[in-house]
Amino acid sequence: MNYKKLAQLYEDLSSTTKRLEKIKILSKFLKHLSESDRDVMYLLQGDIYPEYDERKIGISNQLAIKAISKATGTEPKKIIHEWKIVGDLGKTSEKFTLHKKQATLHSHVITTEKVLENLRKLPELEGKGTVNKKLALITELLTSAEPLEAKYLIRTLIGDLRIGVQESTIREALSSAFFDRDKEASTKIQEAIDKSNDVALVFDIAKKGKIKDLEKVSLEVGKPIKAMLPKKVPTIKEGFKEVGKPCIIEYKYDGFRSIIHRQGNKVMIFTRSLENVTKQFPEVVEYIKKYVKGNSFILDSEAVGYDKKTKEYKPFQEISQRIRRKYNIEKLQRELPVEVNVFDILFYNGKSLLKEPFEKRTAIVKKIIENHPYKIICAKQITTSDEKKAKEFYKKALKNNQEGVMMKNIKSSYRPGRRVGNMVKMKPEEKDLDLVITGAEYGTGKRSGWLSSFILSCRNEEKYLEIGKVGTGIKEKKEQGISFEELTKLLKPLITKEKGRYVKIKPKIVVAVTYQEIQTSPNYDSGFALRFPRFTALRPDKPLSEIANLNEVKKDFKKQKRNYHYG
Repeated sequence: MNYKKLAQLYEDLSSTTKRLEKIKILSKFLKHLSESDRDVMYLLQGDIYPEYDERKIGISNQLAIKAISKATGTEPKKIIHEWKIVGDLGKTSEKFTLHKKQATLHSHVITTEKVLENLRKLPELEGKGTVNKKLALITELLTSAEPLEAKYLIRTLIGDLRIGVQESTIREALSSAFFDRDKEASTKIQEAIDKSNDVALVFDIAKKGKIKDLEKVSLEVGKPIKAMLPKKVPTIKEGFKEVGKPCIIEYKYDGFRSIIHRQGNKVMIFTRSLENVTKQFPEVVEYIKKYVKGNSFILDSEAVGYDKKTKEYKPFQEISQRIRRKYNIEKLQRELPVEVNVFDILFYNGKSLLKEPFEKRTAIVKKIIENHPYKIICAKQITTSDEKKAKEFYKKALKNNQEGVMMKNIKSSYRPGRRVGNMVKMKPEEKDLDLVITGAEYGTGKRSGWLSSFILSCRNEEKYLEIGKVGTGIKEKKEQGISFEELTKLLKPLITKEKGRYVKIKPKIVVAVTYQEIQTSPNYDSGFALRFPRFTALRPDKPLSEIANLNEVKKDFKKQKRNYHYG
């Protein structure tokens, strides 16, 4: 396929904010997309492989600027200056491609196959001369690109496509294109995406127009799967109302979600954002091999840090560095040991358990796991209809330094990647949100040279809306926790625009914050502001899709007002 056609689709999709209009545009495109061009489905997500694949493009803004400079004959300084003004490296590339200075440059037709071929070589390159090789592959495309193509090539390279297409948009477009927006088809398409994390595979099946074939898509051990997510409730009573009686109540552990796969002698550990962290947790691999029966399985669990001497559980922020750091693993393993708490099973010895009721799945977990405290155990749980017993269990969880409790419907199936009502979480009334950093200001005095005040945003469909600014809870020194210096290093490569001391930042770094209350505010485009927000942890385990959305913020705002008025 001519890449120009895809670039025009991107442009059409980004020209409207209306979801139904996007679905209509994309549906029309998909109807005429041939099976040989199936990999274009990955490009629609700003990627080059299925979501579960670890190979990513990984090009920095700096390398993209060098490529634009080389392809257009423009000084890097001019490119950087323009970029700072418009805040979009794609538009910057479009502008300079329009005014190419090298008369010797000739445009050739770029195909999507050529784009994928070159981009897929990028993650494979390593060793001496890698930067120049990457530069050559990118420049080859940009040299032949027309302005609109250059715009989206650069946006794809730096992971900032900006077309407002989410997984749900693709699902509805597939349903519209091949099943006339049949509700059952939409559900089956979503289930197939959830199980495979591969939109091109689902496109292949949907194009044939057989709903039953979508049901044949199954889990694969070794291929990461998204975790099922809970809704939030304020009280035990509300929890019973949501999930029914009796229900299974478990500790809500203050650790990181780990989906553990085993196939024969091979064990793989994935975070909820599908990142492979097996190398960071060698002891967990040993626990799985020693203490879990079965040749092939997928377990859902929470890895919780604990103090080696006191045996007390530690908060998430203390072990989060084990996810981020890929060196000194043995040292970190000794200093920050983890206990794996298993609470669900999705697949066992060749059979998917997604459709099985939770009471059956948890019974299998108890049968196959040999409990070894401070290594691997079945999650602590009770089955009850009694509100008093539930509250006692909740208090016990808090006393053991855990976050609260989970309440689960005993008959419920497992729905990967969905925030479902048959599973709820309850924590103390401390107000907290997961948000993304989208801006910052450089500090002064002893914080000079560091970013020291950070703009936080929530999600609203495809947009990120500002909701407050945080500077407290971050440490001066790295040894004391996450520091201004460490955050600055993480955020600097993501800067998209600078104006004086203020910088705009590409949404990527997810953080957890607590706050006193939510107020209405004309100063932020969300319409709300957090009062006294405080940074509590980096959340490298959480994808952007899981940060707080505007509707959740509105609900929390209304709830606090009701509590204020009526006690």
